[in-house]
Order: sequence, then structure tokens, then C-alpha cells
Amino acid sequence: MKLFSPDGSELMKIEALERDGDMLVLKGTAFGAMPITAQLRPQEMRGGFSLLNLKLVCFLVSMLLRR
Repeated sequence: MKLFSPDGSELMKIEALERDGDMLVLKGTAFGAMPITAQLRPQEMRGGFSLLNLKLVCFLVSMLLRR
């Protein structure tokens, strides 16, 4: 999975998702060269859900069905 900036350049390429105890670990590269490992903790995940609303959830589900 790749994340892009508004100008179309690659910001991060996520190569693996792994579980480490109660955390989700994302492994990949940032800016095409720098290896990065990020941890998503349960409290941060709950905080992320508070950013969602019904309209955004519907959009995210529709993204799965697009080409």
C-alpha cells in the first residue's frame, strides 16, 4: 500500500502489517528510501475512530469497490 502527497509523490510504502502484543506494527519505507517501523497502539486506534462520521465511513466502503 502506498501513501501519496497532494503533488503525487510517494510519501510512504507500507510493506507489512504485523501484530506485536496489543499493538499493530507497520513496516515500510518513507520517501522511497528511509526504512520505517511505526506502532499503532489501542488508544490511538480508538482516537482514530473518533475522526470518522457516517458520510466518511460510506466513502471508505465505496473505495473498496472502485478500480
